[in-house]
Amino acid sequence: MKTDFIRGIIPALITPMTPTEELDEAGLRRLVDALIGRGVDGIFTLGTAGEFWALSLEEKKQVYAWTVEAADGRVPVYVGTAANSTREAVALAQAAQQAGADCLSVLNPFFITPSEKEMAEHYRAIAASVDLPILMYDLPARTGNPMSTELILDLARSVPTIAGIKDSSGDFSRTLDLIALAPDGFRVIMGRDTLIHTSLMHGAAGAIAASANVVPELGVGIYRSFLAGDQGAASRYQEALGPVRKAFGMGTHPAMLKAGAELMGLPGGPPRSPVKPLSPEDRQRLSEILDSVSLTADAS
Repeated sequence: MKTDFIRGIIPALITPMTPTEELDEAGLRRLVDALIGRGVDGIFTLGTAGEFWALSLEEKKQVYAWTVEAADGRVPVYVGTAANSTREAVALAQAAQQAGADCLSVLNPFFITPSEKEMAEHYRAIAASVDLPILMYDLPARTGNPMSTELILDLARSVPTIAGIKDSSGDFSRTLDLIALAPDGFRVIMGRDTLIHTSLMHGAAGAIAASANVVPELGVGIYRSFLAGDQGAASRYQEALGPVRKAFGMGTHPAMLKAGAELMGLPGGPPRSPVKPLSPEDRQRLSEILDSVSLTADAS
């Protein structure tokens, strides 16, 4: 199975919504088109930033289809299929494949606390249900279920379609272990925007970056500079990204990302309740932060 396309800067897409919190098809298509036009290497829909937890099964299927159609083969489409039950996760995986996704991103269950054996069986069942490469997605700060290095490596070695992991653990020593110990071709994708350049230098294949909804030029600049061997420029782009990443703490996620996208002329709309949009005060502060961020390595 071809997996070398799993690389580069992949925005963890927000899900644009109308003022009444309905899905905004036109906004989603415009956002996808704008980000591809700014040089991203893929599109990841319905991850944490995409409010997967607030959408119905039918809405998720609709977003899958719209995203694949909007990308139109220009870049790979990664689809989030997180679910607490294996049955629902399998149904979502099959819907993503039917929609034409190129890769699945599978977050481990949350709220419940499955054992490692149960977690392994969950991933194996999903992998057996589709013919797509799978990125595991470890986000213990949200799920409360950290994936051990041993579990990740076991799945990487024993399930051929498990192609890599989006590592949002924040534990960089664990990231280094995965890069060093995983089978050849296993793709470690950084899930922390603050560690993009560092992870690339140590062998990561890329990053799934929520900040790319707002300032895709910075993530793309890091990656392109790294590939060109200009580590100074990559470092400057990474430094410029710092204030934007720190602003993630404004409001309840992903309110800041949606406001930031709008401030940069991109579709956003409100989050779905109970999450509320940024306050006018925070929106003004965010505007000032974005005004101060340089999108070029030369000026940063």
